[in-house]
Amino acid sequence: MANKQVWRLIPLLAASGSVQMAIDQWLLTQHLSGKQPSTLRFYTWSPPAISLGYHQRQHPQHWENLTWKNHTLDLVRRPTGGRAVLHQGDLTYTVVTSGLMGNRLQTYQKICEFLLQGWRAIGVKLDYGTAGRGYIHNPNCFGTATGADLVLPNGAKLIGSAQLRRGGAILQHGSMRLQPDAELFTQVFGGETFQPVQLPPNLTVDQIITALTAAARDCFDIEMEIQPLCLSEWDDILS
Repeated sequence: MANKQVWRLIPLLAASGSVQMAIDQWLLTQHLSGKQPSTLRFYTWSPPAISLGYHQRQHPQHWENLTWKNHTLDLVRRPTGGRAVLHQGDLTYTVVTSGLMGNRLQTYQKICEFLLQGWRAIGVKLDYGTAGRGYIHNPNCFGTATGADLVLPNGAKLIGSAQLRRGGAILQHGSMRLQPDAELFTQVFGGETFQPVQLPPNLTVDQIITALTAAARDCFDIEMEIQPLCLSEWDDILS
């Protein structure tokens, strides 16, 4: 039997948006230069943040000084494209890998397969979204669902993903809305309709990560090695 490729699994990490984006960017650069294997990681944004797509030049002025539960919201730019995402009550995943063939949508769908399978394992059926015509004019990533997004049976978007390709390597990360706060959403995106997310009761972040990690092993046909970031890596990332 051929030895399976071994991916790195970085345990759940809470940090500011700028640190999380620096880690993702670092992982891509390291993977591209052959210093890091393919990697899967999960993280949360602390404090809550709004992430802007790399090419998103304009955003409402009031985003500069929003607060939630006495925390000022961070405004962070992602290395990936797409629209603004509110990161509060969500769980983010990152996949950094290479060797996937196909165009952007095909590679999205190859990577999203583990999300579909993992969520199905915990009783949540997801489908690919279809792009609404208003997408390009909508500052809110979760206001429309494109073919890179995964939606619940009622049409509410659960996962919005974005991708950066560099050389043969891909960074794909995405936000999974677990407990979005309707009031904060309205503060950020104004009159836009808030779509509540209905998930199985008592579902924990640990259960979600366990299911998604098992699905990634299966979908990518790999082994996983849990390996937190070490001190020298942190030095490298934060420099």
